[in-house]
Amino acid sequence: MKVSFLGLGVMGYPMAGHLAKAGHEVTVYNRTAAKAEKWATEFGGKAAATPKDAAVGQEIVFACVGNDDDLRSITLGDDGAFAGMSEGALFVDHTTASAEVARELGEAAKALNIGFMDAPVSGGQQGAENGALTVMVGGSQAHFDRAAPVIDAFARACTLMGEVGAGQLTKMVNQICIAGLVEALSEGLSFARAAGLDAHKVVDVISKGAAQSWQMENRYKTMLADEFAHGFAVDWMRKDLSICLAEARKNGSALPITAAVDQLYGEVQSMGGGRWDTSSLFARLEAMRQRGGK
Repeated sequence: MKVSFLGLGVMGYPMAGHLAKAGHEVTVYNRTAAKAEKWATEFGGKAAATPKDAAVGQEIVFACVGNDDDLRSITLGDDGAFAGMSEGALFVDHTTASAEVARELGEAAKALNIGFMDAPVSGGQQGAENGALTVMVGGSQAHFDRAAPVIDAFARACTLMGEVGAGQLTKMVNQICIAGLVEALSEGLSFARAAGLDAHKVVDVISKGAAQSWQMENRYKTMLADEFAHGFAVDWMRKDLSICLAEARKNGSALPITAAVDQLYGEVQSMGGGRWDTSSLFARLEAMRQRGGK
């Protein structure tokens, strides 16, 4: 297909690359033009000067940017992607954003006879680079059936969750669950050290039982090695959790653990760890333990 990809960050750059490797004709746009030119040189695609230019003539326009405002900036206005898309084209948004902006853009696209799906992803930078992301989609069955075979280029699973907005709501559930898991794993490892146990042996045992999780399997070694300059940044997680907490206020759900972990991530930021991996909750606990729990 003729497709475009808007946003070449740590996720978008490899995702767009997988589309090119799968044989699609890819045009890219990035706010920093040099990065788009670099991608085009590496993968043999084209770089466009504006989102609108990238979208002209494309069957599907993919995007993965930072937040709601970033998403509006690349879709709306004279230079936005919607202004360049033909009737019947499809916009697929992989940004982790609010369900509200997904519905807003879905309505704007509908008025232009453009398709829209919110399709946030899980799997982090590693999943994007390996083409093994999990994609949760909000949109119509017809649009999903059209886009899913293309999304398969960078996904190991792609599931339609409901109408526009349902993808973002599902991603919120994902982040809520991860927040609690990472803090629990951090507490467990810190407790093991304080108790004089070999934390590596502890994980080797408990990972074969009910405590096992993706976070345990993929993060415990780097946590124990105090290595956090990788993975999904604390700054990004706090952005995501703020979306979760705002949605919870709207639907009346209680998220006490999520709210508490969000504040703990705030403490990690105050330690200078805004760009550390989310597993750096362990660094906070270890710093407390070394201070005698104060």
